[in-house]
Amino acid sequence: MPARALRSRRAAPSGDARERIERTAYQLFSQHGIQAVGVDTLASRAGVAKMTLYRHYPSKGDLALAFLRRREELWTRTWLAHAIRDRTRKPAERLLGIFDLFDGWFRKADYEACSFLKTLLEHSDPKDRVRLATLGHIQVIRALISELAAEAGVRNPERFALQWQMLMMGCIVAAYAGERDAARRAREVGRLLLQHEARRA
Repeated sequence: MPARALRSRRAAPSGDARERIERTAYQLFSQHGIQAVGVDTLASRAGVAKMTLYRHYPSKGDLALAFLRRREELWTRTWLAHAIRDRTRKPAERLLGIFDLFDGWFRKADYEACSFLKTLLEHSDPKDRVRLATLGHIQVIRALISELAAEAGVRNPERFALQWQMLMMGCIVAAYAGERDAARRAREVGRLLLQHEARRA
């Protein structure tokens, strides 16, 4: 998973305060959400003074934006996109494979749900820059689904991508609520949707 992928990277030099701040923010924001983590905690866990943190990130919002960019890099682009295409050459099975990946994710002891969803729920102001950035990252995932849907012969890839992403989001929340079989159940629904929407096998 992305949080562990980040921890498994080669440790940054002790003098690289910015990297330590970003790494700490990634771990804490992934686990607890952005709102629940204070600047004092971030600075303490990163081993830097608050003034050092603010020198690199003038506000917590700036650090939140950096976190979302890294989350997209690790979760969406490095893990999800690559894992989907590595599983199979069959376009339709790539879409269904998302739920197979989710099933393994949901069963991890440190499953932390989707940071994009948690951030979206924490930032309700439609003009909030963190919320807007989150919506942008969610759109990146939808574009990936639309691309896979077009390869699978779906009649309307954009509409399908919205429906598929709703199914993905729903099972992520259900798993966070304790339904560990959520991905398997979502896969069953997804197969029906795919059969209905595809113009060819």
